[in-house]
Amino acid sequence: MELEYINSIKKQFEYYKSVGEKTFDQLEESDFFWQYNEQSNSIAITVNHLWGNMLSRWTDFLTSDGEKEWRNRDLEFESVIKSKEELLEKWNEGWQCLFNALESINANNFNTKVYIRNQEHSIIEAVNRQFAHYSYHIGQIVYIGRMIKGDDWKSLTIPKGKSKDFNQAKFLKGKHSGHFSDDLK
Repeated sequence: MELEYINSIKKQFEYYKSVGEKTFDQLEESDFFWQYNEQSNSIAITVNHLWGNMLSRWTDFLTSDGEKEWRNRDLEFESVIKSKEELLEKWNEGWQCLFNALESINANNFNTKVYIRNQEHSIIEAVNRQFAHYSYHIGQIVYIGRMIKGDDWKSLTIPKGKSKDFNQAKFLKGKHSGHFSDDLK
């Protein structure tokens, strides 16, 4: 059951990573730095925060507190990323750190207690905490992308007003193949 959970949550993290990347693919470089107002975060600021959080939480996940002394959380909310290339480097570095940590979890260490800000968590609690945090911020990234693109936005899932068409196509596909797939969340 432990490995089933890890495999399941990896798929969920991969899904949300892909949602962010499908948003990035629709944007121009300047769009990553757009802010609704001075108090709002741009996509670049949000990615910088995700990167800082991921490195802090997942580096030495099983052996050290998830809030590292070297983390500068306040700087994560400043406009420090200056290009799409830098944004993608940080995005990928953060995700790689997360996936490496998940790969280190096995049946022998699954019951290890981990700490975040000196608070004890089971592995499931710690992973779920981060999953909720990251999906929240990726939702913000998607929302900003949709605001920027307006009518040019390409739906990442089922387009508005197309649920019936989608469900009919999935039903017919499943009926002909003998099973129903779960291609889209």
